[in-house]
Amino acid sequence: MKENYKPKVLLVEDETTLSMIIKDTLEDESFEVIQAFDGIKGLESFVTQKPDIIIADVMMPEMDGFEMVKRIRKTDRKTPVLFLTARTSLDDLVAGFNLGANDYLKKPFKMLELVMRVKALTNSILRTETVNEIFEIGSYLFNPKSQLLTSKAGSQELSYMESEILKRFCINQNSVVEITDILNALWNDDSFYNRNSLHVFIYKLRKRLAADPKIKILNVRGIGYKLISSGGEV
Repeated sequence: MKENYKPKVLLVEDETTLSMIIKDTLEDESFEVIQAFDGIKGLESFVTQKPDIIIADVMMPEMDGFEMVKRIRKTDRKTPVLFLTARTSLDDLVAGFNLGANDYLKKPFKMLELVMRVKALTNSILRTETVNEIFEIGSYLFNPKSQLLTSKAGSQELSYMESEILKRFCINQNSVVEITDILNALWNDDSFYNRNSLHVFIYKLRKRLAADPKIKILNVRGIGYKLISSGGEV
């Protein structure tokens, strides 16, 4: 992307007042914002506008955010998605992340927090500094730049957050990666809500690596996580 390019945000939010506040806030931060007020219009705008980032409320008329993103993910796995939601249960987090969400923000929220999260997702598409090393994890090869986890069975495309977390595990070989360090690096916040989100991503990474029983992501209680594989610790 060009240096002066304004990242294009598709904002799908049915609360008109909140949508306008978010739009004004993001435009002040040099984002271009396209608004839609229900999931159907959001889906149409995604196809015609080709946004860089999607911000979507979960509960909306006509088509909810989950269904909208589910349909988007049939053809697009790359565009970052941030869900806005009043739902806080772990089941809802898991459902959203399984659909391909990159992040969640619980309502009500501070605009500064929204801006920080959107900028973090922007960095996932604009970042120029990447780890060029290919990491070997048991029977898998992990490429952080392409966000691909490859084995003899094929390749899995990781989400940005999954890739960033796994990259930190690989860089800190056989060492504990502290939870607070991950949360502050990726979310700029170590709140309980974000800890739940992190646990969901760890759960998903464990599933992705489950075909090799020699690989384990260990939970070091109260501190963090450690990625190891027998036959050569990672």
